[in-house]
Amino acid sequence: MLEETIVKVDHLSHRYSVQWAIRDIHFEIHRNGVYGLLGSNGAGKSTTMNIICGVLKQTSGDVVINGISIRENPKQAKRYIGFLPQKPPLYGELTVEEYLTYCAHLHGVAAKGVKPAVAEVMDKCGIAHFRRRLISNLSGGYQQRVGVAQALIHKPRLVVLDEPTNGLDPNQILEIRHLIREIAEERTVILSTHILPEVQASCDYIWMIEQGSLVFSGTVDEFDSYILPSSVYVSLINKPTIEELKTLQGVVEVEELGGTKYRLRFADAPEAMERVVQASFQHNWRLNEIYLEKNSLDSIFAELSKKKN
Repeated sequence: MLEETIVKVDHLSHRYSVQWAIRDIHFEIHRNGVYGLLGSNGAGKSTTMNIICGVLKQTSGDVVINGISIRENPKQAKRYIGFLPQKPPLYGELTVEEYLTYCAHLHGVAAKGVKPAVAEVMDKCGIAHFRRRLISNLSGGYQQRVGVAQALIHKPRLVVLDEPTNGLDPNQILEIRHLIREIAEERTVILSTHILPEVQASCDYIWMIEQGSLVFSGTVDEFDSYILPSSVYVSLINKPTIEELKTLQGVVEVEELGGTKYRLRFADAPEAMERVVQASFQHNWRLNEIYLEKNSLDSIFAELSKKKN
């Protein structure tokens, strides 16, 4: 049985004047979850998201939402989309309840369904106790929650969030992350960000755009392991000298970390572990701990970015 396609971005390209913002972006989503659209500032993330949400008309290609082409039937396709731009479209002079009621009408919620829809999203986003408070008097974190609520008011199939934790403090970031995970249990979420820890903490799957092209597509674990580790952490109770460790085949560098701990850089780190274990047994170094050190997300991001340079 074929999986339902919730979102299909079909060879999307867009040009501003003579400059291409994105070229031939293509991906599909078949199930609920949090999907990260990652890239440095100016990489083409916002252009891609604006086209997906029908805010911007693409130069070529198409976006299909729940089987409906946004190019051919934009109004119908947008019924299945909830969008939170990087700057939430809030009206500070309205109360939370007034604003969400207004948004429900904008999204075409039937008159008799407006009140329960507003109550439901306020409860889900944890803002019901602020229903009569002016939006301008809310903290940044709660204003962001109101922004998420307006994106959910019409029960969309797809929720698109552009930099949803931008400008929030650490506690507010954790709260918004938790809310996003809850939303993803019932809907598909596309999350745009240039913050690497945000992807690691929130997303199930990643697309990375750099200089307008898709340079990576895979799970968070695949992204994290994209570049093979080049170092091994070891703890040896009977400490060898640095010179002895350098005699191991393939060792490029030895870094003493204090106590019984070392970092060994190898040309081929996965095979290095076996060599260290064998040498420890032969020389009675009494190996206490050993593991491959993963590359930081920042180093992976930098390496993938070079693909388009």
